[in-house]
Amino acid sequence: MTANVSLSDTGHEETQVEEIKKPKDGADILIQALHDQGVEIVFGYPGGAVLQIYDAMYRNPIRHILTRHEQGAIHAAEGYARVTNKAGVVIATSGPGATNLVTGIADAMMDSLPLVIFTGQVATSVIGTDAFQEADIMGITTPITKHNYQVQDIRDIPRIVKEAFHIANTGRKGPVVIDFPKNVSQAIFTEGDMPKAPEEIYLPGYQPTYKPNYLQIQKAIQAISNAKKPLVLAGAGVLFADAREELTEFIEKYQLPIVNTLLGLGGIHGQHELFYGMAGMHGTFTANDAITNCDLLINIGARFDDRLTGNLATFAPNATVVHIDIDPAEIGKNVPTDIPIVADAKEALNALLKKDFDAPNTTEWIAYLESNKQAYPLWYEEAGEEVLPQQAIEMIHRITEGDAIVTTDVGQHQMWAAQYYALNNGHSWITSGGLGTMGFGFPAAIGAQFAEPDKKVIAICGDAGFQMTAQELSLLKEFELPVKIVILNNSCLGMVRQWQQTFYEERYSSSLMPVQPDFVKLADAYGIKGYRIDTLEEAERIFAEAINSDEPALIDCRVKQIENVYPMVAPGKGLHEMIGVKKG
Repeated sequence: MTANVSLSDTGHEETQVEEIKKPKDGADILIQALHDQGVEIVFGYPGGAVLQIYDAMYRNPIRHILTRHEQGAIHAAEGYARVTNKAGVVIATSGPGATNLVTGIADAMMDSLPLVIFTGQVATSVIGTDAFQEADIMGITTPITKHNYQVQDIRDIPRIVKEAFHIANTGRKGPVVIDFPKNVSQAIFTEGDMPKAPEEIYLPGYQPTYKPNYLQIQKAIQAISNAKKPLVLAGAGVLFADAREELTEFIEKYQLPIVNTLLGLGGIHGQHELFYGMAGMHGTFTANDAITNCDLLINIGARFDDRLTGNLATFAPNATVVHIDIDPAEIGKNVPTDIPIVADAKEALNALLKKDFDAPNTTEWIAYLESNKQAYPLWYEEAGEEVLPQQAIEMIHRITEGDAIVTTDVGQHQMWAAQYYALNNGHSWITSGGLGTMGFGFPAAIGAQFAEPDKKVIAICGDAGFQMTAQELSLLKEFELPVKIVILNNSCLGMVRQWQQTFYEERYSSSLMPVQPDFVKLADAYGIKGYRIDTLEEAERIFAEAINSDEPALIDCRVKQIENVYPMVAPGKGLHEMIGVKKG
């Protein structure tokens, strides 16, 4: 026991012995548990219910990033998690601190991002009494977390923390909340040795399946061999499994064309000869036509969401469907599946690669897709000196050579970035897909930059979404983070306006924003270099100067307001009914 440690036992200085003898509280145990899990950085915002935890962090240092809003903290943690492929960590106080995290928790759940979130809570003696800054975070987060805990005993802290990280970052990844009552963080541990996490994690109800079933792999092999028009649809599961190399080897070995979901972008090199673009509502004509006409669809790590499928009645109508997913709940949920394979994407691909089987003859099929790719490219009509958002994305791609980490909010700019920025690498595309969260892109870029300090990180934002988390500009100055913020400024809620134009007879109800801040002055107020682009002539020069600098920068790029994202699948329509398709 620490109480029996003496100077003669250790040979330490007297002050060090006193520190060892000092009674440990629940907060100390928590911070030690974070160190034991290898946590390097925590994003958060303090308050009354977590002051004990923050004091323990001060005494047993762990790097903490004080964001300027809890939403900034959790989106930064999401960006960190997406780039590192390990759990991001967040701390917030009780009540409003915890509820300000809810959007980010839901976002991480939808997009399968591993987070461990610590929320302060009022003392257990007053839970349920409407105490000051009390909120039922367990009840609030149950539908939007992979799991949640409320700590009742300090002896449980190491076990709970170890389990939380395991749950968050295994199987289908996701957020785990640990609710921490104030009296638990303050409780002193005096009984014997400090509590430790068990060597083995015992969760009998949680046993993700990683290895694929042999017979199902054999069925998939047979289906691939017999196919004349096979197509691989790769989602984010490929990236979460670190299976990019295996996927590339698989499609090259058997000459299988491939398309990505929005979240799966980067799973294959954006300029690979077998890649035919993003599928779905704003996917390429070639990708959506390939899904409509394929006779075998191999879904690897995607969840068949509605923005991908369009009208389910006409989705892949001629295809035998193979669905590889680590989450058995997703298989058959939306699209009937002929060959289900519950497995980790890397394990499934390795199982397929280990078997030598007859490759399908895809020569005619690929020639057909190539002809479509040439005939129906992405397009836009130039507008003189007025900058088009598509042109801005193309310039950014040229300057970075496709090698940057790109983050976005949600909306038109997100779709243009997905269409026109071809990613060279995996874990380089960070966007809010399932929940579609405005305000996500900028703080996510901050988290990504902390994760990869030597990489070029570019936050492509809309003018409206950026204003939701603009206060995080403080962090760029404080930590000299060289994040480049590109605001595609069309002075409106772009995607809302596009839908109002297309489906509501141009009744622009509360979607135009004629009064905007001077973003260059705003950047200057935070000590950040700001640029404004008004014309096409100055765009490439300013983009190059800002992006190639070693300092943070904000670029206010004024773009054409009435510009739409095409092609598009209208709500309720099938992938074969795209509008805005033009022959090249």
